[in-house]
Amino acid sequence: MGAETEGLESPASIPFHTFVLKLHSRCDLACDHCYMYRAADRSWRDQPRAMSPAVIAWTARRIAEHVGTHGLRAVTVALHGGEPLLAGQARVRRAVTEIAGAVGPDVRLDLCVQTNGMQLDEAWLELLDELDVRIGVSLDGDRAAHDRHRVRPGGQGSHQRVADAVRRLAEGPHRRLFAGLLCTVDLRNDPVATYEELLRYRPPMVDFLLPLGTWAAPPPGRVPGRADTPYGDWLAAVFERWYAAPVQETDVRVLHNLLSLTLGGRPRTEGLGLEPVRYVVVETDGSVALDDTLRVTYHGATATGLHVARDPFDRALSHPEVAVRQAGAAALSAVCRGCTLMQVCGGGHYVHRYRADGSGHRNPSVYCPDLAALIRHVHRRVAADTVRLGRREREVCP
Repeated sequence: MGAETEGLESPASIPFHTFVLKLHSRCDLACDHCYMYRAADRSWRDQPRAMSPAVIAWTARRIAEHVGTHGLRAVTVALHGGEPLLAGQARVRRAVTEIAGAVGPDVRLDLCVQTNGMQLDEAWLELLDELDVRIGVSLDGDRAAHDRHRVRPGGQGSHQRVADAVRRLAEGPHRRLFAGLLCTVDLRNDPVATYEELLRYRPPMVDFLLPLGTWAAPPPGRVPGRADTPYGDWLAAVFERWYAAPVQETDVRVLHNLLSLTLGGRPRTEGLGLEPVRYVVVETDGSVALDDTLRVTYHGATATGLHVARDPFDRALSHPEVAVRQAGAAALSAVCRGCTLMQVCGGGHYVHRYRADGSGHRNPSVYCPDLAALIRHVHRRVAADTVRLGRREREVCP
């Protein structure tokens, strides 16, 4: 962390507003693009399979403590894994009820679960509806696109079962729980066809995730230092289809954030712009961890040395990695700070900046050409529409 913290003043810490609970540390799929089990960090092997009642109780107390210390009026708890539904209904119920009881009725508790959909049957939907837990499902498009990566341990595809689960969620009495679909970008898939396939489920939100890669381990099709922009072009095609629709069919989170930043607003999530990181992870053994995506950088990258049984979450706020991710432009490389797109790009996702040469994350994103191309594409489109709108107003009101 030396190169990244050098020259940084200590910013005022911003409290966490999202707590990611690893209820179960294993998965029932064997996705080849998984950042949990296919990355440089292998610490998941040392984790117990499921979070114990004692760890759940301590986590609930620590969340309530953090809420009270900072006077928070709302927090989000994300049930995660591995595959969180493998934890079983009793453990999920315990986690939700204990946390809700600990924070009290005066604090809004937003609950969500991110699942691969394999276990999402009617019984689960009824329980999650009772507990008011919103549901995000990972789906990479049609059968060919999805089953290229998201396979069962024996190699069989998972698309049919996941698609059935999404339809059950989207078309049945529990639709109000539908948070959205998460799709990992694969350059081999047609961008517009992929987007329109996801639209079939009428999701309230779609999020396209760039494959996690670094300068040390580049993502597929991204040759570091080359000027071509395959991922920028892919997302630009989706942007045109989404933006030009006569009626908005869904929210595309990465594009919504980009549009908001282009117009001078703020993003809703980290990854673009200069928003500080505001979430923390609790592993199944109760250890407090950093963002899971850091697992693609090096072994032990998520560890903080903290544990919910002895440490308040405020101690994680002072961790160097958190401090860097709350420092805004000051934590970026000189190249990024001198770039005209910095306010929108924000250096890109923190993990995508990593080099194994000692500079750590103080580099431009490995996706830098793609991000620049996409940002400029969106800016040109919005600027042209703004000019047209101005002309129309002048014609109506000379």
